[in-house]
Amino acid sequence: MDNLLYISTSGAKENMNALAVRANNLANAKTVGFKADLEQARAMQAFGEGLPTRVFSMTESPRADFRPGPIMTTGRKLDVAIKEKGFFTVYDSNNREAMTRNGALKIRNDGTLINDRGQVMVGLEGPIVLPVPLQDFQISPQGQITFRPRGAAPTETAIAGQLKLQNPPIDNLMKMEDGMFRLKDPLLTEVPPEAVEYNDIQLEFGALEGSNVNPVNEMVAMISLQRQFEMQVKMIKTAEEIEASGTQLMRS
Repeated sequence: MDNLLYISTSGAKENMNALAVRANNLANAKTVGFKADLEQARAMQAFGEGLPTRVFSMTESPRADFRPGPIMTTGRKLDVAIKEKGFFTVYDSNNREAMTRNGALKIRNDGTLINDRGQVMVGLEGPIVLPVPLQDFQISPQGQITFRPRGAAPTETAIAGQLKLQNPPIDNLMKMEDGMFRLKDPLLTEVPPEAVEYNDIQLEFGALEGSNVNPVNEMVAMISLQRQFEMQVKMIKTAEEIEASGTQLMRS
């Protein structure tokens, strides 16, 4: 009896966790550079006092879906998209480096280059700061940023910095609660900035990478999980009915 009740209760709880993952994906279907979270369920043996005779279900998110999202043309000069593999480097709220695919860039009033989430873009030598006001602004296919001060001749350009682009193995990446990516083991893929092969990372300008979430797939998955949840609840009710029948039988 307790086997049935234990399994169905843990299953219903983990179905709710899986629904939360899918709902978060669906809510970010239009978020620039968003990577969908994957979810899976597996059986876990319960260890404790006595023999390990109980098994419960556990929902986990093994990793994110790293497939590239669709490229959306915007025509805006400060919009940059990474076509296939690679990440931009930004500073998070704790002033630590993190990785993102969000290339909707802006220039802050003090000249600091940020994205539309307010995260400071990181260059090879730290934050990228431009002298404002500017006459022109360009980003090369390799991520080098050049500018022309206001009033300068068309040929008078200067280099503001080089975007720090990273392309670590996806097996060594973990997605954090803030939606950005960090290395599981920094020592495993840590390389000096000058050793990065920028030719392997392709940038497209005047465009942004959309979310790789497929709303139809997420809705189908949510419907399936909801049906599984209803099945678990029915099992709990069945266990209750069996318990009531057994109690009534003992009284007879």
